[in-house]
Amino acid sequence: MKMTTLLLLITAVLTALIAGLFYAYSCSVVLGLGKLSDTEYLKAMQSINREILNPVFFLSFMGTLILLPVSAFVFRGQPAFIFLLLASLAYLIGVFGVTVAGNVPMNNVLDTFDISGSSAEAVKKMRDSFENRWNLLNTIRTVFSVITIALVISACIWNKEV
Repeated sequence: MKMTTLLLLITAVLTALIAGLFYAYSCSVVLGLGKLSDTEYLKAMQSINREILNPVFFLSFMGTLILLPVSAFVFRGQPAFIFLLLASLAYLIGVFGVTVAGNVPMNNVLDTFDISGSSAEAVKKMRDSFENRWNLLNTIRTVFSVITIALVISACIWNKEV
């Protein structure tokens, strides 16, 4: 197997992992969290947002951000290039960009919110200002993740080495 093919396969696996994470979150975790009380919801989100900051997540999240454009560069002049270029843009804007500009700032605000020291009204207000917007942004990340992996799969199909 050529090194370029191995690069493409690793890129595809990392992209699939991150797409799977957002997909699973959208179709299961969000639904389960939505059934919790306001306090339980905010505590669960605080815990999840803290725990996701780990090396395994960063490997797939940042690895995809790096390997997509590297793969596009390596495959320039070949049929797979356009798919990898579009995948890079979709990931950069719709996954990484939305996360950094949208979800992370919201997570940071939630992280500093003192749930146990707040009134029920303040807890409800925090949930109301957080949940729907955060879920919308996560849905956007999910859609763009799926688009990204579809483009990477297309690159794999069009790559004559695979």
